[in-house]
Amino acid sequence: MIKSSQAGFGNRITRIFLRNEQGRRPVYGGTEKFQSDPFWRDNICFFEYFHGDNGAGLGASHQTGWTGLVAKLIELYSYLDSERILEMGRQAAFTDKTRSL
Repeated sequence: MIKSSQAGFGNRITRIFLRNEQGRRPVYGGTEKFQSDPFWRDNICFFEYFHGDNGAGLGASHQTGWTGLVAKLIELYSYLDSERILEMGRQAAFTDKTRSL
């Protein structure tokens, strides 16, 4: 069974890359070009480190390392929720052939 702390971590990580209520992505911090420019705002960069208080990306900004898993986490959380996991059981949820993860 997925522990709530694991699900919470995945949710916190994905929220860094998603737009908040103000339409801003925490990963871009105060970098206005990446927040509002129509040519840049939807190009998601993956960073080496993140600011502990606001989630802004720090360090190298390329798609390497563990942050490359974020795309898969977003996809996974769009398909699975706690009710589905509890209903079907962990094994069934991850071997469901109706949709490729």
